[in-house]
Amino acid sequence: MALKSVAAGIILAHNYPSSNLRPSEQDLIITKKLIEAGKPLDLQILDHLISTKHNYLSFGDEGLFIALL
Repeated sequence: MALKSVAAGIILAHNYPSSNLRPSEQDLIITKKLIEAGKPLDLQILDHLISTKHNYLSFGDEGLFIALL
């Protein structure tokens, strides 16, 4: 969808049914893979959000992207 619409970047998002906002190891792995996959396509991953019923976590706000680059 992002490529068809000629997007310059995308924001990843998913929800957790629990109130735990800590990113899982799988969250970190898939985010890193998607960052790398977007590079040759000039498609930047701008953020990854995890939401719960009452709160959210932004990888960008928490500095988690720096660790993945």
